[in-house]
Amino acid sequence: MNVILIISDTFRKDHLGAYGNPWIHTPNLDAFARQATVFDRAYAASFPTVPNRFDVMSGRFTFPYFAWSPLPRDAVVIGQVLAEAGWTTMMVADTPHILQSGFHFDRGFSGWEWIRGQENDRWRTSPADPKLPCSPDKLREPERTVKQYLRNVSARRGEEDYFVARTMRTAARWLEENRDQQFFLYVDTFDPHEPWDPPQWYVDLYDPGYEGEEVIYPRYDFADYLSEAELRHMRALYAGEVSLVDKWVGYLLQRIEELGLAEKTMVIFTTDHGFYHGEHNRTGKSHITAEGFSYCPLYTEVAAIPLMIRLPGQTEGQRISAFAQPPDLFPTILEFLGAPDPGSTNGMSLLPLIEGRVEKNRDMAITSPCLAHEFNAGIPTTITTDEWAMIYYGTPQAPPAQFTTRAVDTLDRQAAERAVPAPELYYLPDDPNMNVNVIEQHQDVARQLVARHVEMLQAWGCEEKFLRYRQSL
Repeated sequence: MNVILIISDTFRKDHLGAYGNPWIHTPNLDAFARQATVFDRAYAASFPTVPNRFDVMSGRFTFPYFAWSPLPRDAVVIGQVLAEAGWTTMMVADTPHILQSGFHFDRGFSGWEWIRGQENDRWRTSPADPKLPCSPDKLREPERTVKQYLRNVSARRGEEDYFVARTMRTAARWLEENRDQQFFLYVDTFDPHEPWDPPQWYVDLYDPGYEGEEVIYPRYDFADYLSEAELRHMRALYAGEVSLVDKWVGYLLQRIEELGLAEKTMVIFTTDHGFYHGEHNRTGKSHITAEGFSYCPLYTEVAAIPLMIRLPGQTEGQRISAFAQPPDLFPTILEFLGAPDPGSTNGMSLLPLIEGRVEKNRDMAITSPCLAHEFNAGIPTTITTDEWAMIYYGTPQAPPAQFTTRAVDTLDRQAAERAVPAPELYYLPDDPNMNVNVIEQHQDVARQLVARHVEMLQAWGCEEKFLRYRQSL
């Protein structure tokens, strides 16, 4: 048996037809969902990109102790475990942050291929001064990142030259050459992460005739700096990227069928987190301003993620409402393959849920940036149960967060919190997108959620010194 894991970065759950979106074209992933197990309550765990990949590769909830940094040398990782057990393990990735600057997330794989050029990858050096698509004050890192990206894509000529196309075609070629081996193939594409510049025909599906500035890499800030037309077009650019990803993931899915691998291969599609396109008056997933860096509250648009798993030979889909999170993928893959358990994971296999042997694995999901800072009050942790979602920043009277971070793009920034925000509580049956804060009416619920999440943090290895300001309202 084989496993193919596909991660598409920053892919919003509510932009898939399989999760109810009525206006974005995702025919290939929707067809895949009709044959797969669709998890309706999958949530990010460690946030954002790099910590998420550590969750996936280690099968652990790592945000209690791991920041945006290189893969630890002593971490037990899935590529290594499966390779030592006899599987050929391969990584095909265009997501730069897990491979550049010595981050070394390729460790343990039998082979790996990096598709160069995404975002701020220092790849091409010409043209020296490419033209920006909009006013630089609307862009995040226009000089260091946007211009580097424009250099990287300057030689692109057709759709097959786009990153997700190159990555999926490379993965398909690898399958052609290795289809007779038992394998684990991990495919990681940065799209639909910004910069958003899909072929024009994809954008025209959603905002035809637009003639204004194109904000392809928006500031991570409150959304007031954009006009309604610019915001609408920004959403169209992202939607075009989503459809582009669907097209080329569909290409890989088709090759799996054509190569006769569907009958012996588990296929997983998921992401790390979402993105704000004006919801909650924000663009991005953090605040990055001249004053410094701070994390945004992790509302539904960012914390909820798509997760679909198709077992070999599966032709009829099903939906599961139990919680699932990225650390669960490692033990799921191990159980499916019958590979030895290294005993290092704290995620839980999803196979018992898929096969109907249990109804749930856990009673809540926790989504959080790294908490391993002595002064961490102000960092938003989202605690989600069947009925409630709470955004908890730590003790409001505590000193605000103080740390230097390399999130979200491996550029050093200093935390800019001036005060610890008050906690927020939302009743999901009436308010799934978390717009009406009801914490004043339900203080008892909030206290119970804080206590329960502390128990889980302790179980996942959070040191007591990092819980100092994370235990009370």
